[in-house]
Amino acid sequence: DVPAWHLAQESIYQGIYDRNCPLAQGISACLRTRRRRRRPHRVPGSRRGGGPNDMTMIDERSPQADDRAQAGHWEGDLITGASNRSAIGTLAERKARYVLLVHLSDNHTAEATSAGVTRAMSPLPAGLRRTLAWDQGSEMAGHVQLAADLGTSIYFCEPHSPWQRPTNENTNGLLRDYYPNGTDLAAHSAERLREVQDELNNRPRKCLNWETPATVFARLQSDHS
Repeated sequence: DVPAWHLAQESIYQGIYDRNCPLAQGISACLRTRRRRRRPHRVPGSRRGGGPNDMTMIDERSPQADDRAQAGHWEGDLITGASNRSAIGTLAERKARYVLLVHLSDNHTAEATSAGVTRAMSPLPAGLRRTLAWDQGSEMAGHVQLAADLGTSIYFCEPHSPWQRPTNENTNGLLRDYYPNGTDLAAHSAERLREVQDELNNRPRKCLNWETPATVFARLQSDHS
């Protein structure tokens, strides 16, 4: 509690990834990502070409999604396995921190991803699938049809900007406890994925006043039924 002893978060990360610091040796192995080098942050507003066509950027999303005041705003991504040959789709609802996992196995093409996201989200009430934020990966090439099928607005993040999907990034970090980097995600069944999904959704969260995402989301579903 002494101000002079406080360290900024950025200072801690710089120390962890400083290869010349003796104290940092081996610390990266304790991180969920086990990443030895830090990914560079891009300057907001700087974009790289090659994303899906007809994108609507995340800065056009409703402010009600940004401050979590309204339910039904989701963030999505893929976590990939060894050599990017297998993947799991991850969907996180911002208000309840509720997680849906999409079993893709070794097929994470745009068509397979759209089909998986549709299966996961279409049973939800319309008020709980208002928007979906994603990065600019090729798996979202079919986003126009996906948005039409779900009645959902899809927004895209800037390249290399995971902080624009913070709820989803936190979910992906938790998933790496179950599926470490470099593993074959196709080896895990849809049934096992549902078990992991249930475990995450029944974990009490401090940000939810120690309620579980499952409890909060069930209440939201009741409100929108």
